[in-house]
Amino acid sequence: MAAEFERTFQIRHYECDAYGHVNHANYLRYMQEAAFDATTAVGYDIPRYEAMNCLWLVRETDITYLRPLAYGDSVTVKTWVMDFRRVRSRRAYELRLATTSEPVAQAYTDWIYLDRLKMRPTSIPAEMVNAFLPAGPPGNVPPRERFPDSPDPPPDVFKMCRHVEWRDIDGAQHVNNATYVAYLEECAVQVALAYGWPMARMMEARFGIVARRYRIEYRIPALMGDELELSTWVSDVKRVTAIRHYTIKRVADGELLARAHVMWVWVDLDSGRPVRVPAGFLDDFLPNIVQS
Repeated sequence: MAAEFERTFQIRHYECDAYGHVNHANYLRYMQEAAFDATTAVGYDIPRYEAMNCLWLVRETDITYLRPLAYGDSVTVKTWVMDFRRVRSRRAYELRLATTSEPVAQAYTDWIYLDRLKMRPTSIPAEMVNAFLPAGPPGNVPPRERFPDSPDPPPDVFKMCRHVEWRDIDGAQHVNNATYVAYLEECAVQVALAYGWPMARMMEARFGIVARRYRIEYRIPALMGDELELSTWVSDVKRVTAIRHYTIKRVADGELLARAHVMWVWVDLDSGRPVRVPAGFLDDFLPNIVQS
């Protein structure tokens, strides 16, 4: 049985976006804080990792959003380790409203264990495995899902560039994993603007587009001063959902730093319920959509 840990966060006003909901990236920040506290609870705090010259970095994130959080809510994050491999470990999360236990989100992160000095993967010590899984590996662990391949982008793939800023960097001296969600979200806003749908127009039409599921694979860290090229295109358009694909590359050498596969849902801003993708919106975006 895995050692489980819970922490409750009160939602701050500055964590909410223009819809009045907690920004997608902040869910990952709650998860990260809960993971740090969970590892501390079994005897492996940050100073101990530093003394061991090792650290954990997120390799993949998979989060499904079930309901929005708003200012004044409190959310309880439960987390536990699902499995260990030689240099990797998968951690699960359940996020629930603290007052009612209503599910808010569910997520997994796949972490990789690194030698801090060489910044290369290194074997996870057996005593660490025993600390996180004192009763042995948990049963009925779902298999790892292969990261989904993306269809080739259409000729009118949207691209934008941005520089890594000081505020994006965390204690590991690279862009924090949650910050990539902010990059992707800004890219989504800019591609909508490019096709004639600024946020103000969508809000006037009383619909919004919110993430249902984010899957992100982090391949190479983005560092201070890097110029990044974000590319995005759409596939699998359904009645109320679509998949938006992203790549993040380093402009200097074209290296692929990260890729993402995001399910977006169209919602009525008044009721919060899913709505059909507006026909005019879809027509305007046709050049950016992969035709099946």
